[in-house]
Amino acid sequence: MRDLGAQLSALNHSVGARLDVKAADLECLDLISRHGPISPSALARQAGLHPATMTGILDRLERAGWIERARDPSDRRGVLISAASGRTGQVLRLYLVDSGMNAAMDHILAQYKDHELELLADFLHRTAEAGRAAADKLAHG
Repeated sequence: MRDLGAQLSALNHSVGARLDVKAADLECLDLISRHGPISPSALARQAGLHPATMTGILDRLERAGWIERARDPSDRRGVLISAASGRTGQVLRLYLVDSGMNAAMDHILAQYKDHELELLADFLHRTAEAGRAAADKLAHG
């Protein structure tokens, strides 16, 4: 698992370098793309970052045209962050197509039967949840 994490981190670094985006900024952009529109405070919690750090990240992503800020319709004082239209595809293309990861994953997954893929998906979901719980435990004592 640690080797997988290290390799995915290296891929993130390469994608970030290609896009001229810092690693933490890219992680936040991914969270925004998957969970947005999202408030800055909810994003900070999900990313495990201090709100002041999040402000700097969001400012950089907005200046570069990666995100958009809009008023929260349910709270006129609140702001929601979403990925800028059309830009998310650029990130996904780098991750999946240009890097060769999509073809590699297709090749790997084709070697498994459906019930095995279900087992693997369950394992990955549970592992991600365990990681979230462990990070939360460390962050909140």
